[in-house]
Amino acid sequence: MTKLAKIVLSLSLLAAIPTLSFAEVIEVATFKLKDGVTYQQFSPLDKAVETEHVSKQAGFLSRETAKGSEGEWLVIVHWDSVENADASMNSFMTAKAASDFMAHIDASTMNMKRYTK
Repeated sequence: MTKLAKIVLSLSLLAAIPTLSFAEVIEVATFKLKDGVTYQQFSPLDKAVETEHVSKQAGFLSRETAKGSEGEWLVIVHWDSVENADASMNSFMTAKAASDFMAHIDASTMNMKRYTK
């Protein structure tokens, strides 16, 4: 990694610290994709859920995703309150982007936990 890239990364991490320090709720979800669904197919659907629904919800602070080496996915979302996290969850299944997202995951592997500060 170049020196400039390290500086940019450091600054971006520092910029995120104040936002995350206000997070009262941290949601962690893990799941696997349905058989035959590739990273290339799912990645745009995951991004659409973030940009079209989750990031527009009251109390949203940040969201990040990562894929594992065994086909599993990790989603971490930070919220400012339990109430706003609940409201987002209650509206999730009616969002268009969510239906596309859910159609490509193996729901039987979904595991979601919520942590509060």
